[in-house]
Amino acid sequence: MRQPLFEHRIELAGFETRALELEGDGPPMLLIHGYADSADTWRLTLDRLGREGRRAIAIDLPGFAEADPLREGSMLEQYDDFAGAAVELAAEDGGEVVVVGNSLGGAVALRLASREDLPVAGVVPVAPAGLDMPRWFSIIERDLLVRGVLGSRVPMPGPVVRRITGEAYRQLAFARPREASEDVVRAFTRHHSSAKNVKAFLDVGRRLLPELTLDAFALDRIDVPVLLVWGDRDRMVSHEGARHVLAQVPGAEYVELAGCGHCPQLEAPDAFTDLLLAFET
Repeated sequence: MRQPLFEHRIELAGFETRALELEGDGPPMLLIHGYADSADTWRLTLDRLGREGRRAIAIDLPGFAEADPLREGSMLEQYDDFAGAAVELAAEDGGEVVVVGNSLGGAVALRLASREDLPVAGVVPVAPAGLDMPRWFSIIERDLLVRGVLGSRVPMPGPVVRRITGEAYRQLAFARPREASEDVVRAFTRHHSSAKNVKAFLDVGRRLLPELTLDAFALDRIDVPVLLVWGDRDRMVSHEGARHVLAQVPGAEYVELAGCGHCPQLEAPDAFTDLLLAFET
């Protein structure tokens, strides 16, 4: 039986946010998006999980989309508290949770996996940020389209900002930019409708960058199953980061999805969801 998708507001660790949620069976899945993205990046995955009757929840991270802003202090520690509360919520009726995260969300997933106080069954980091040289932020910050939005001397109308931001998103996140679904691009750009908003997420990135390094992970403390997933044409986060996890986490698996960029859940949703459903925890 196909499960309906519910969109609603929740509070986690003192942050109000938006959730996209499926009821269903099996180990619940918590889906965590990447930098400057939103829970909407998981809609294709949620659609396919819903067809399989699986329980899942995707959330907006603080500082992005429709979630509350971050507070002063360590950003990663705030994400730990927020995502940890989400794990506990998902586990209330369904047992241990499989945490799936893309980019920044993948980094959060790996940090959760090293904690013994949470009911985490396993993690699927998708191109997790922070394991190797942090080129992802410089690529975004130097993008000519993004710089054009920030450098304009007159306020740009919302539709123009969304169109420019959407083109930058296509070029940076996708292996085949022109084949990116208009619905997918529209879902991303609706959270970036002004130069002020674009500047705000760049400010979050500058603040986050010093924290998001290899030292942020306690890989030797992870004792749950790990499945690393990467697009083989990812421009944002180097595949080389996988070697750290494979060297320090016994039994960790690594899969590359052909013809995909930084968000394989969007470019190969069927193959990606099949990996999640086959993941043994």
